[in-house]
Amino acid sequence: MAWVRLDGEALTLVFALEMGGAADCIYLGGRLPEGEDLGALAAAAARGRHESQPDAVPVPGLLPERKAGWSGTPTVRLVDLDNPLAGEVTTDFRVRQWDASERELWIDWQDERLGIAVNLWWRIRSGDVVRVTCDAVNLGKKSFSLVDQPALVLPIPRRFTGLTTYAGRWAGEMRETHRTLAPEGFAARSGTGKPGFGGGNWLMLDDPASGEVLAAHLAWSGDYSARIECDLQGQGDGRAVLQMALGGGAAGVSLNSGTDLDVAEAVFALAPDRSALGQAFHAHARAEVLPDRAAWTPRKVHLNSWEALGFNLSEPALIALAEDAASLGIERFVLDDGWFGGRRNDQTSLGDWFVSPDVFPNGLAPLIARVHELGMDFGLWVEPEMVSPESDLYRAHPDWCLHTPGRERPTMRGQLALDMARQEVRDYLFERLDTLLRTHAIAYLKWDHNRDLFPSAPRQTEGFYALLDRLRAAHPHVEIESCSSGGGRIDFGVLSRVHRVWPSDNNDAIERLRIIPAWSQFLPLEVLGSHVGPSPNPITGRRLAMDFRAKVAMFGHMGVEADPGRMTDKERETLAAHIALYKGWRGVLHSGQLHRLAHPDPNVAGMMVTHEGTALALVAQTAFSPVFDAAPMRLSGLEPQARYRVTLPQPWPPRAKHYLANPDGWRAGLTLSGTALMTQGLALPLTHPETAWLIALERLPQ
Repeated sequence: MAWVRLDGEALTLVFALEMGGAADCIYLGGRLPEGEDLGALAAAAARGRHESQPDAVPVPGLLPERKAGWSGTPTVRLVDLDNPLAGEVTTDFRVRQWDASERELWIDWQDERLGIAVNLWWRIRSGDVVRVTCDAVNLGKKSFSLVDQPALVLPIPRRFTGLTTYAGRWAGEMRETHRTLAPEGFAARSGTGKPGFGGGNWLMLDDPASGEVLAAHLAWSGDYSARIECDLQGQGDGRAVLQMALGGGAAGVSLNSGTDLDVAEAVFALAPDRSALGQAFHAHARAEVLPDRAAWTPRKVHLNSWEALGFNLSEPALIALAEDAASLGIERFVLDDGWFGGRRNDQTSLGDWFVSPDVFPNGLAPLIARVHELGMDFGLWVEPEMVSPESDLYRAHPDWCLHTPGRERPTMRGQLALDMARQEVRDYLFERLDTLLRTHAIAYLKWDHNRDLFPSAPRQTEGFYALLDRLRAAHPHVEIESCSSGGGRIDFGVLSRVHRVWPSDNNDAIERLRIIPAWSQFLPLEVLGSHVGPSPNPITGRRLAMDFRAKVAMFGHMGVEADPGRMTDKERETLAAHIALYKGWRGVLHSGQLHRLAHPDPNVAGMMVTHEGTALALVAQTAFSPVFDAAPMRLSGLEPQARYRVTLPQPWPPRAKHYLANPDGWRAGLTLSGTALMTQGLALPLTHPETAWLIALERLPQ
């Protein structure tokens, strides 16, 4: 038996490796002292055999199989294509070789009889996030179907007994569910061709005794499979096993003779609490996931035309909207749906990516020119992967959509999905998008994906990636947003190719106070589109004051999805003031460390970002408080001995400001220590619903 140790900044992984045998991760925790006796570490965790176990106790390790009596799901599930009715093939993988450095381990397994090799890489990366990649190679003469393509196998340390998973629906993404990890474990998978609104390829485990958390994610934009299997009968060593895989669909993944599958990737991180966990994922995303993140310019304030105009587009109406936007300090004007072909409603013209002469008899040039004159850049909505049955493209190429020959072609939202595995489809889409970007000064694409994928599309995600990669290579300065009816396709796979995501179609600020914190558990604020929506909200019907909507929208990549022409003068003044605040603080919000703030009132939400001695916090009350004097909001992430000047940036919430003690003192600023702010906190008027405050902090010289 050999021991391999990998070290991050505050993390150690220890592996047990047996040549010709198995491999296991025997330690996952805080960084061990130099010189730790790894053999003794393994011995301290070893368990004696009990009565109902096999004579050789099966340990699932890093490549679980059924061969030794383990009752869980094998990682590599093969079906012999020459004899598919025989069921899954029994495997016998053995470690053939490995290689290790301070932060990286590579292991090669092989089943010599089947001729299948599995390669696994564990790498500790920035933020102490661990990237695990896996591929399978068929070196033999027989062809197989792989049920799901494995990415991650993680034996879960016994201290993690709590589980947080995510579920959701359109306009209600990322709803957290916390439970005790039960004997029956957990299983989730998607079958819609994308991860879905529930964020099912993100999950989190916790140690209730210490608050330590462990979270994992499958970096993939297609179907997924995730499961946690517990050692129900004590056949192994009692640990649960987490497995994440690319969903293979009904037919599985082809593993033909000579095939080397594309590498599947997952990530996981360990942290002492949820704030630190988010910071680890954010650091990793900024350093290694987001394209050229270090070169990004400040995140421009958007105005999107959809909620203002919908399909009622005309050049004069859009120019008027752009002029209203510029007067508020907006920096980017985005033309949403309805600009192309015969697209006057959502039942037609997807695929016909030509500027509509009905809406723009002079083309897009006059609108773009006026947008530029107003000091803004120009963005455009597209949905390239879809086609309308009522379109020139479909009439010319009805075979280009996903379909089963001889069967009906059911639509969703009146549309079909193009087969992105076909080169001619990708070539057509590239030509159309490339022409648009070369012909017009377009700085930003809102890339939507509004339909589930059916029938199944096994190579759809790879085709989407190939098109996106080709387009980005041709136009590296164009920013791209990933949208899928909101948050239906958000993952590190797509984030490695785009500049932001659309967390939800629901702009209701109260809903966003749940949605943004849920996504920001894993994603930094600068990639999360956060817009001021109209009131009443078109999805929830709720009426919210502009002050509340604008403060909530600041914590993300701020934008506006409403018609300024329908706002009162006071609303426009309030919105403009908050846009100016956002511009002054976005350097902190989009570079700093995000902290989750806790409050005894469950209807009070709090977020805070610290960066180089400055900080900005948002505290929001969503319901009518049961008490007149809400408990103080305690801050986080400060230096205990440092002193801070604390102010409440204006404008203040109209009703709540009347209950503020010593307004002049808050305008001038209070000087308090980090200890006082984190221990006693700040007493703010949080009695009334839809009340939000901003808190600004500046560390003073010693």
